[in-house]
Amino acid sequence: MSPHAITQPEPGFVLTPMKKSPEERHDFGAVVEGLDLNNISDADVKALADAIWIHKVVVVKGQKDLAPIKQWELVTRFDPEAPQVHSHGDIKSFNEKGGVLSTTREVIGIPGAENLRLVGKGYQGADHYGIKDKTIHKALSHDFHAKELPEAEFAAGYTRFQRWHMDAPLYGRDPAWFTTLRCCRRPRADRGPVTIRWDDGSGLEMKSEPGLTAFFSNVQTYALMTPEEQRMADHSWVEYAPHPYMWIADCHGRPNGLGLETEGREKRIEDLGDFDPAAVKRYSMVWMNPVTGEKAFQVHGICARKLFVRSSPDQEPHVIDDVTEIRAFLKPIQERVLSPEYILLPSLEEGDIVMWANWQMFHTAVDYPISYGPRTMHQANIGASIGPQGPVPIPAMT
Repeated sequence: MSPHAITQPEPGFVLTPMKKSPEERHDFGAVVEGLDLNNISDADVKALADAIWIHKVVVVKGQKDLAPIKQWELVTRFDPEAPQVHSHGDIKSFNEKGGVLSTTREVIGIPGAENLRLVGKGYQGADHYGIKDKTIHKALSHDFHAKELPEAEFAAGYTRFQRWHMDAPLYGRDPAWFTTLRCCRRPRADRGPVTIRWDDGSGLEMKSEPGLTAFFSNVQTYALMTPEEQRMADHSWVEYAPHPYMWIADCHGRPNGLGLETEGREKRIEDLGDFDPAAVKRYSMVWMNPVTGEKAFQVHGICARKLFVRSSPDQEPHVIDDVTEIRAFLKPIQERVLSPEYILLPSLEEGDIVMWANWQMFHTAVDYPISYGPRTMHQANIGASIGPQGPVPIPAMT
């Protein structure tokens, strides 16, 4: 089911754009009601995919009885021509090559639907779909930040964005069109909200219910760029490191969760083990939405090893291959959208499932004190059958 312009009749569900306050400036988000994902027609799978491309973040209500295998089947039906495995591979390869993704949190395959991943925090119950008496101790952690959040402040309800990212292996497989995250158990909202602090000198902060996922749109990032910056981004591209999450396994993030601090902790390429040069990914800085035609400044800066910068097709690119310069180049562009009015933290009830477009969005988990209770989520995506395209083709390697 390759993405393409909408040509089908009205869907068999109700879709409502999310409400926002006058202070909020994010332009994405919708709620879907009237769907049973255990029994969804091909037409409604296509309509739901279109809704995600258009609205970028969609919360499908009322999926408390969704069977784990049905969530995975839905992911494969979104992109049936894709390799039938999670975008980061099976659990064994994920733990071996996942680097910072696998060392900073525990990820468990659901028995009978191993491509569906249990992510969460705390005690998961006596029997969670065949996972017995499991307590997740290695959940999210502020250890990722170079400047750690003091434990006393965290216990008092202060927290941070953990790591802004898109779900993308950036080596071998192409990034998933969509990620699905089903809320099985939420921490107790009656304990009150947590306060997310930027802790980067800006003084910015915002409130959130505990246990949610935050989003911002890189379509809006692109819109906030100057015409000169947009022209540059349209014609430029990024080369990512081989096994990129192993490459940055020892690195630390900025306190606002966007990007890495430069500490010289990247691994040497020769220490990453064998890799296939043909599997190293090179993507345009700008990714086109295949349904709406929108442009997104979609650069995963934490994994970028080289930038090729130019402003026209016939210009010789300026190559930036020093991580300090790469991060200095990206920071002022990407941080413009990192402001409370552009960030959405969609509320989820137990049984809701949030789905988002990885080709347009960045997201991050937001940690909370374990005193608020456990969190249980089912996550799945699939490496895309068709990779992202920019407005201008990347020159062939010579």
